[in-house]
Amino acid sequence: MNPDLRGLYQEMILDHGRRPRHFGAPAQFTHKLDAFNPLCGDRLTLYATIENGEVKNAQFDGKGCAISVASASMMCEEVEGKSCDHAEQLFHRFHQLVTGKQEAGDIGRLEVLAGVKDFPARVKCATLAWHTLEHMLKGDREAVSTE
Repeated sequence: MNPDLRGLYQEMILDHGRRPRHFGAPAQFTHKLDAFNPLCGDRLTLYATIENGEVKNAQFDGKGCAISVASASMMCEEVEGKSCDHAEQLFHRFHQLVTGKQEAGDIGRLEVLAGVKDFPARVKCATLAWHTLEHMLKGDREAVSTE
């Protein structure tokens, strides 16, 4: 990867990690699900308003490493206002990307997290919010753990 592009990607991850978007518990939501990554200590709660097959609002709260927080922030930006089907498809494409099973492409800004595939221990950090969203969309109510 081009060194300039790699630096830009790292800067974008750090920006979302330091100043996450969609952060904090909303006043109203229809869905709430907790998640924990015991390996890294990341903890988050995902909140969403899901109506008529659409993710109307997505926010998260919690603490974690820069990768975990940045991924949750970017995920909320990407799925808000989209159909549940689109969000689920995006989860699968993102998971394939960060596990190295698919090359970048057709995933937009989320490609900045593709480098996580080179650090297997960090994949769980990057996918924690995504697995939480997947479980939420399936109607699960039990807390999500990466273990």
